[in-house]
Amino acid sequence: MILLLTLALGLTARPKGKFVRVEGHNLVKPDGTRLFIQGTNLGNWLNPEGYMFGFSRTNSAWMIDLLFKQMVGPDVTAQFWADFKDHYITRDDILFIRDQGANTIRLPFNYKLFTDEDYMGLTAHQDGFKRIDDVVRWCREAGLYLILDMHDCPGGQTGDNIDDGHGYPWLFESETSQQLFCDIWQRIARRYRNEPVILGYELMNEPIAHYFDNKEELNRRLEPLYKRAVAAIRKADPNHIILLGGARWNSDFYMLTDWTFDTNIMYTCHRYGGPATAEAIKDYIDFRDKSGLPMYMGEFGHNTDEWQSDMVNVLKTNNIGYTFWPYKKVDGSCMMGIDRPAEWDSIVVKYSETPRGTYKEWREARPDQAKARRLLQQFIENCQIKNCHAQQKYIQSMGLK
Repeated sequence: MILLLTLALGLTARPKGKFVRVEGHNLVKPDGTRLFIQGTNLGNWLNPEGYMFGFSRTNSAWMIDLLFKQMVGPDVTAQFWADFKDHYITRDDILFIRDQGANTIRLPFNYKLFTDEDYMGLTAHQDGFKRIDDVVRWCREAGLYLILDMHDCPGGQTGDNIDDGHGYPWLFESETSQQLFCDIWQRIARRYRNEPVILGYELMNEPIAHYFDNKEELNRRLEPLYKRAVAAIRKADPNHIILLGGARWNSDFYMLTDWTFDTNIMYTCHRYGGPATAEAIKDYIDFRDKSGLPMYMGEFGHNTDEWQSDMVNVLKTNNIGYTFWPYKKVDGSCMMGIDRPAEWDSIVVKYSETPRGTYKEWREARPDQAKARRLLQQFIENCQIKNCHAQQKYIQSMGLK
């Protein structure tokens, strides 16, 4: 009967005994034991965000890249990104996360890492697979699972800075972007179809913000695109779990009504702020119970240690696994804090906040080149784990050990 149902759904039977799989509300490891996700996000590494550098107005990856090019030129900027990718996250970071008691890492990435678009210093021969391969190898050594999260989708899926787009979720109105979205996921799935370190593929981060008058129409397009992408993945990979998030910051799930179109899917929610109570996430619990599938808190944090500890207890009580956001950034509110270089604020951050709408403004605000270049080099030094500071109270609040 199971085989007939699988064939009727157009799916390929997946082998047991090698991959994490969905069973009711739970995730089950290859050895048959339950997996409760606990870990962190490698945010900012392959999807730079301004606040993690101390910026405010300059808050998405393309804006940061433009800022650096205006400040120090394209060659120095390209070298900065190469060094940043080499040093921001390394094997030692993964082993540190493991040693705190985590069992899972969520890896946010920009789709451009799998195209020939201009991104993080490269315009061809992008290194997305190289970077993921590194993390897979490190996670295998550390005994951690890995969730691949397309944080920035073609066209932009959110309509805010977090999707590195242009202020509107164009993905849902562009056939070209949707096809590219599905094609990239199929390529990723084909490469990692036999990799048991991969827990699953999270199709997109926080789709469809609430700002838009036509948000209800956009919301109705979310599940059909999910189904299309899942079908593309299943042509290459019958093995891995696929994670689906709701609209409005992974908070609304009412537009997701079909949880039977695939036999190995689960849902993911996010929560920042509000009371750290079960009542505050009742909608997530109710949707989990209605669908009969696992719910996972992919992002939360940026709060007091007490709030974070209380939310962890709520999640554990209600069988909702979690990964904190983020692992590393400037200042605190993370596992590993980066010191700002001396004069970083007075030179780099100041330039990032200065109006730069014209060439004249670029020229007049541009800082001394030697100082600016030295500060970028110093940031690379400071972001390395040997020079960072473990935030012990934050780590304790994560409830890992």
